[in-house]
Amino acid sequence: MGVSRILGILLIFGGAALVVAGYFTSRSATDSIRTFLGMNLSKETLWFLIGGAAAFVSGLFVLMGGRN
Repeated sequence: MGVSRILGILLIFGGAALVVAGYFTSRSATDSIRTFLGMNLSKETLWFLIGGAAAFVSGLFVLMGGRN
């Protein structure tokens, strides 16, 4: 198993974990109240969701790019 494949797998699992953490953070009492009042999600929640999605997609690209 090559280094790039291991890196891709780690990025996928890390990204998925961040997306799940962002989802649970968005369901917190603070974010629920903010959403109810018409405000956007907190910056922390957005960083979890965007960062997790970016890591997940990057991991897929690393895995796909390693198959020559």
